Amino acid sequence: MGAGTAVRDRVRKDLSEISNKTRPIVSSSPEIRSNSRKRLQRRSKRGVISPVQKLFETCKKVFADGKPGVVPSQEHINMLRAVLDEIKPEDVDVSSKMPCFRSKSIGRPPVTYLHIYKCHSFSMGIFCLPPNGVIPLHNHPEMTVFSKLLFGTMHIKSYDWVADSPQPSSDTRLAKVKVDSDFTAPCDTSILYPADGGNMHCFTAKTACAVLDVLGPPYSDPAGRHCTYYFDHPFSSFSVDGVEVGEEEKEEYEWLKEREEEPEDLTVTAMMYSGPIIKE
Repeated sequence: MGAGTAVRDRVRKDLSEISNKTRPIVSSSPEIRSNSRKRLQRRSKRGVISPVQKLFETCKKVFADGKPGVVPSQEHINMLRAVLDEIKPEDVDVSSKMPCFRSKSIGRPPVTYLHIYKCHSFSMGIFCLPPNGVIPLHNHPEMTVFSKLLFGTMHIKSYDWVADSPQPSSDTRLAKVKVDSDFTAPCDTSILYPADGGNMHCFTAKTACAVLDVLGPPYSDPAGRHCTYYFDHPFSSFSVDGVEVGEEEKEEYEWLKEREEEPEDLTVTAMMYSGPIIKE
């Protein structure tokens, strides 16, 4: 998942304001916070690192030598996926009872982002979507992205570009649908790659959902890794010489057109991450 430049600027402003305040304890119920503290105390006594600390350490290994567009080795991919598969909502102190999942706004509800960690090699964060919340169709240039659905049911539709296909215009390309399904937690961690695996995707929350995202490397406007949003159009919307698809396969292909501006109805706000603190 991602956010465009203007949205990321707003999130960075929110994060900056949060960092100058005392760490709040309003992100979960007293019972959940109490249970969380007890678990952390037990882990500390046993000398066992928290799941999120383990995730951080694993990300450092997996993305240590990574460069934009370079996919980690299969061994490293399996290693990181195994760690994410084991993470539960309580490990990062998120719950469907949090206020951000009870949006009363008219229209599309806002999405909340919990920032965990970011460096030039990778980032870790949690997207919280109320019912009917949407993160519009967008790309992940030169990135390998791991997404762990912590709870809830979410519809995911993703695409990969059709290589060397003629284009009806410079801002419109042919893409093949990779995934178009509902996912309910607990489920396997999903992974997308720079050129396949569903690099462009849209998330729609059927219920309250939380998604833990690891991006390697993260978005970077200075480095040219911009988040681009798209409109999707049926294959029949354009007739292009040299592009032929069988009648029975037309639903598997769509045209993606770059949006000139970020979606007006996308609102992403930052909220303090209150889970276990990462030790670098």
